Amino acid sequence: MSCHSSEPAEASSTDPDVLRAALRRESVARRRAECLAGMQAEIVQLALDQLVRQPDVEGFFGALTQTVVEEGESFACGVWLIDESGTRCELWMAYVKDRLVRPRDIAIPKLCPSGVPYPCEDMSRHLYDFTPGWTKTIEYAADDPRLPLSIRGFGRDNQVEETIATPLVLGEDTLGWMTLSSGSPAGPVGHWWRVGLIEAIARQAALALHHSRLVDRSRSEERRKAILEERNRLARDIHDNLAQGFAAILMQLQSSRRELGALTSGAAASIETAIELARTHLAEARRSVGTLRPDSGSGEDVASAIKRLADLGQRTSNVPIDVVLDVLPRAGEGVEREIVSIAQEALTNALRHAGASRITIRASAVRSLGLRLSVADDGRGIAGGRRTSGFGMTSMQERADKIGASLTIVTAPRSGTEVVLAWEPARMPTQVHVAG
Repeated sequence: MSCHSSEPAEASSTDPDVLRAALRRESVARRRAECLAGMQAEIVQLALDQLVRQPDVEGFFGALTQTVVEEGESFACGVWLIDESGTRCELWMAYVKDRLVRPRDIAIPKLCPSGVPYPCEDMSRHLYDFTPGWTKTIEYAADDPRLPLSIRGFGRDNQVEETIATPLVLGEDTLGWMTLSSGSPAGPVGHWWRVGLIEAIARQAALALHHSRLVDRSRSEERRKAILEERNRLARDIHDNLAQGFAAILMQLQSSRRELGALTSGAAASIETAIELARTHLAEARRSVGTLRPDSGSGEDVASAIKRLADLGQRTSNVPIDVVLDVLPRAGEGVEREIVSIAQEALTNALRHAGASRITIRASAVRSLGLRLSVADDGRGIAGGRRTSGFGMTSMQERADKIGASLTIVTAPRSGTEVVLAWEPARMPTQVHVAG
């Protein structure tokens, strides 16, 4: 709250009564300014004390709203916050009479004399839509025509005579509002005291809210970094140990097969089985590295990633892999990562389980903006009891749902399997179809 001092017009008057009246007004204004300065200093100290006692932001705001209600001899103090999208606000918490409540608490209606719930949605819309209230304190009388009819009706039923709404402003940003509802009209002194009190507390509340959000973002970023570091560590371990170990085993088995020459049918079959297992697990280890380190191929588009996956699969399997690619639009790093992971899972399943003689990967544009991916094989198909089972299938479904894509699995015994993913920028429901 700002206080302005200027020379009164009566200063040039020679009438003693006029001069005395001017001096009295100036003295009142000076005392009020000193009172406000003292109040603001006390509020700062109160905020610091509460931050020590109530380190969590909800406890801090609960203490502040209680202070406003008790010191302002009021009925309720509410905190309304603008959501993350910046398109609306909603009641976060309120201190009503002698209790801290939230919208989800069933006790809210019982705290009002009339037993009628407070029309939170109407007040939320009003605070957000009333442009002058974004930058300055607004004072409402009980029957103020600026208020929604439901709010005025609630005020009449619950003897709410006045409401003060002050924005939570930090720099040029408005984070929300604090409202103070009083059950009895205050005199001139009590009125400006209430306004000054809620404005002083709102300044500290905005700082605390901003600080809390910065801390939350910092913690989220730290968690993200820790997760990425752990994923990178696991990827390094898998690459340096498992993948390299399988590669060495595969080389030794292939060398042994060449050097041993003629073998019994049983021994030859065992060696071939061991070679196939080594190939399969080497591919799995490399796939795991790629999954754990999705950013390792930074800037790689879907077409390049599919070619890389097909090349890797071809080097670890004798099954021919055909790749048919159109010019594909970019879909964003997060979406492309999931599409490539689905392609990788579908290809791995075809190589490991289909018993196919050929695999075909196709990717094309959909209406210039979306993508259609198909991984098809001519193998044995998926047996009826296993159509949607297995972690691989579940993983593909979850990834498709994450990006809002449609996932279709078409299979039939001895007719092969085709996994089709369709993604467009507009949200699409995830669908998993299994055609027998």
